[in-house]
Amino acid sequence: MEASGPILQVALDFANLSQALRVAEEAVAGGAQWLEAGTPLIKSEGLQAVRELKRRFPDRTIVADMKTMDAGRVEVEMAAQAGAQVVAVLGAASDETIAECVEAGQRYDARIMVDLAEVADPPNRARRAQELGAAIIGVHLPIDVQMRGETPLGTLQQVAQAVDIPIAAAGGLNSETAPAAVAAGADIIIVGGAITKAPDAAEATRTILRAIETGQAIATERYKRGGPEQIREILEKCEAAQVSDAMHRGGWVPGIRPLYPRARCVGPVLTVWTYPGDWAKPVEAIDQAAPGMVLFVDVRGEGPAVWGEEATKSCISRGLAGVIIHGALRDSRGIQELGFPAFCSLVAPAAGDPKGMGMIGVPLKIGGIAIRTGDWVIADDDGVVVIPQERAVEIANRALAVVERESREMAEIEAGSTLARIVELEKWEQVGGSAGKAQREPNGS
Repeated sequence: MEASGPILQVALDFANLSQALRVAEEAVAGGAQWLEAGTPLIKSEGLQAVRELKRRFPDRTIVADMKTMDAGRVEVEMAAQAGAQVVAVLGAASDETIAECVEAGQRYDARIMVDLAEVADPPNRARRAQELGAAIIGVHLPIDVQMRGETPLGTLQQVAQAVDIPIAAAGGLNSETAPAAVAAGADIIIVGGAITKAPDAAEATRTILRAIETGQAIATERYKRGGPEQIREILEKCEAAQVSDAMHRGGWVPGIRPLYPRARCVGPVLTVWTYPGDWAKPVEAIDQAAPGMVLFVDVRGEGPAVWGEEATKSCISRGLAGVIIHGALRDSRGIQELGFPAFCSLVAPAAGDPKGMGMIGVPLKIGGIAIRTGDWVIADDDGVVVIPQERAVEIANRALAVVERESREMAEIEAGSTLARIVELEKWEQVGGSAGKAQREPNGS
């Protein structure tokens, strides 16, 4: 099914065919013209995924994102025989492989899309791919690069000036950015997460198609990635558990809990190390911290208290975002009434003395987790997670992707399914060992 204007291709980057088909049904109902069997889906389910998509949606163009790097003839023939009308080969493949893909595609009436992901010189490689007979050039910003807050638009403009065959654009596109991709030269808009993670994929598809057709961006709160200036904004949309998931279940500082339910803080940290009971440096650090920072105090997890209500009021007047103490605090009722986010490992009535023997801004290590001034922290009812500052943009974006994935799963559960059925949990149990984790985080276009 072809369109007179730009085409919307939905990237079904799932590990389970059943999930992919559920979303495909909704996307087709919303008007999607092309359906892509994404690389994770093909690797997990094989070309049966392509066969089933073609069987279920015979009037839609089926794309097999093979990411072929070698054995071009064999892979294109297999994909085409399974029902793919478009087969993707990597632009980083040799000229010989691309030529073999094109020749095999011609035998089976399948078009070859050359994916320029991570090639050194996209415009020149696009020209060469056109010379070799490619039908489509794919300007693709990989998911792991998207997490740094980058977009494919700059490369897209360069490639559009270099070739005169259709161009497909992929890389975190949504209802806000899809019109810009069309304006930059894209003929095919490839959308992954903004549709496949939406609670209502049909409505999400309709919204993106409307944006493409009118050329007008439609604002969205989700399915966006940010840069350094958006770290706090993104993390405010996430929970500590989702951030830990984004860090491969890491970053958790054990033994520290919220002082009261629903306490929550997000921000870069200023570290403090002090002896048990010595509250001089924690209090001095209040004046050294910038607004929006979180004080992270290490007292070896011991008492007596190095923090109380007066220190808390001082933080509020300075505009700090919270305090985390690997040790004890007191005046817990007063702190709770102030509503200031406070986390600790102990509560104790006794306070120590301001001896001044600690240090401010030094690296800490608690429970195997390194904490440095400038690292980011998110703390809530589940506990405390620390994000290394050099990965803060990436991890924040990955955590938001977890939020988006879970919103889709929640919608399916509320419609009567269960988590085990959604992710086909039994399928992912390790053979001969303990149960494995479901492959729940797909790559997204």
